Amino acid sequence: MAVNGRRTSVISSGDAEMKSTRWVSKFTNSVLVQVFKHFPWLAERWARSHQFIEGKGIPWTPLGKPLRECRIAMVTTAGVHLKSQPPFNMEDPDGDATFRAFPADVDKTDLTITHKYYDHSAADSDINVVLPIDRLQELRDEGVIGNITSTLYSFMGHIDGPHLKTLMEETAPEVAELLVRDGAEAVFLTPT
Repeated sequence: MAVNGRRTSVISSGDAEMKSTRWVSKFTNSVLVQVFKHFPWLAERWARSHQFIEGKGIPWTPLGKPLRECRIAMVTTAGVHLKSQPPFNMEDPDGDATFRAFPADVDKTDLTITHKYYDHSAADSDINVVLPIDRLQELRDEGVIGNITSTLYSFMGHIDGPHLKTLMEETAPEVAELLVRDGAEAVFLTPT
């Protein structure tokens, strides 16, 4: 719409309210991360009062053969991805329930992290802090594990609100299926 020769946009009060709510939530999340980093006792207190989703049953399957014969996969929630892949959505205060897949033999200089809900400065210097692929390769070379799957997977660990359902009912089952197709017999999860 043009008013006095200037382009303007019409924003309904609902749109403005939604943008305001999203900004407040995003700001609150960012501030809480910094507060919890400097005052861990507050994080513990918050965690005691926060309602988390509880799984039903124990998601555990005993290994049917020795670890040295198993093909191991790695999944992280550190927000790691190839520099050539789209970054995780940091604009949504409820996080991003998508995942990124990349080759296990990736050149580590091709990786980056998109995640503002934890301090990843150490991981920026050495990706093994959150994605210990070099350690996993050493275990393979020493014969402790059999092999490593060809693909690694990464999520953004800050997922809340409506995205939890997407993660639990769509994204995580999709990655589980891909892991099975790749022959994974055990998964090493590195949470943030």
